[in-house]
Amino acid sequence: MQILSGTSESLPKYLMSEVAEYRHQVFVERLGWSLQTENNMEIDQFDHPETVYVIVQGNQGEITGCARLLPTTGPYLLGEVFPQLLNSMPLPCTPEIWELSRFATGRPKNPGACPEEAAGQMVRILLEKSIACAAGYGAKKLITVTSLPVERLLVRYGFRSHRAGAPTSVGDEIVVARWIELSEK
Repeated sequence: MQILSGTSESLPKYLMSEVAEYRHQVFVERLGWSLQTENNMEIDQFDHPETVYVIVQGNQGEITGCARLLPTTGPYLLGEVFPQLLNSMPLPCTPEIWELSRFATGRPKNPGACPEEAAGQMVRILLEKSIACAAGYGAKKLITVTSLPVERLLVRYGFRSHRAGAPTSVGDEIVVARWIELSEK
């Protein structure tokens, strides 16, 4: 396993294409999200040259996890698409708060290939690497929109986090905005 991080400008172009294909497999094919895609790639307006990515590659070089990090000083998913999840709280807009989005782990083409405990460990590792990466860019906190199962993993693995608002139904899923402190667990 190898974990890489950087902007789309600093990472190889072929790798960014593989991440977009992986995201399509996870979010569109497996989870059934209604997202605009092209050529089986999931890319949106928040994927731009300054966006920071954390990417997990398996032993054969295949993508097995990814996360997207954006400072809240510019447009970001929670602020533009899901502001209602903050329950009327002001939207974060500071270089010290970054958004974590498009977080995914596992092998979408073969989801049963990874035992549940190993899958949970992969979530923990990717979260730790994402937190370290964001801290390297000056972040002190992350804000994320997440599912209730991932929220439970945050609690189970001892990440310092708390809800920013009440769980809300979005499509067929219940999601919640959650703060993650970037200090030690």
